[in-house]
Amino acid sequence: MKICPDTMECCEALTKAGVEYEYLDFAEKTANLKAFLKLRDSSPLFDTVRQAGNIGIPCIQREDGSLTLTWEEWL
Repeated sequence: MKICPDTMECCEALTKAGVEYEYLDFAEKTANLKAFLKLRDSSPLFDTVRQAGNIGIPCIQREDGSLTLTWEEWL
C-alpha cells in the first residue's frame, strides 16, 4: 500500500540495495488484498500481528517461498 510508510520504507531500501522485487498494490487490485488476507489469516507467522490488531505489511516472500515480516534482517 502506497499509504503505508513501513511498506514504502521497505520498497525504498530494496531499490537502493538493487534487489528486484514485485510490489503488490492492494489499492490497485482487490485480488492482491484478498490473497494477502487469506495468507495472513491462515499463517502462524501472523499470529502476533493479528493479536495486536495490525495488518502484517510489509511482508517479504523469499525466493524459496518462505515469508518474513522482518525485512531489515532479511536485507
